[in-house]
Amino acid sequence: MQEAGEVAIMVMMTAGSREEAARLAEMLVGARLAACVQILPEIESVYHWKGEVRRDPEVLLLAKTTQARFSLLEREVRALHSYETPEIIALPISDASTNYLEWLTSTVKGSDE
Repeated sequence: MQEAGEVAIMVMMTAGSREEAARLAEMLVGARLAACVQILPEIESVYHWKGEVRRDPEVLLLAKTTQARFSLLEREVRALHSYETPEIIALPISDASTNYLEWLTSTVKGSDE
């Protein structure tokens, strides 16, 4: 059973380039705001922006962290991100192996050594 602040979440974010995605991932893991960030290769996003339909290549990041770390994660991503309105979406991890959840929560707390 996960404690309230240790509820595991997956945060989905997009970046405009592989380089930006790598910078964000390194920052998040280095600051222990995420235990792991996966960078998926180029995707294509179709969306409304400032009155027009846009179609752009992006890179998808999947960060595993805890609900307690989300606000700080969001703040730090916004500070470094090139987008005016970056996508930062958290989804609950409803089920996962006990060992993985223990590793995730201990890592973002700074006690995985």
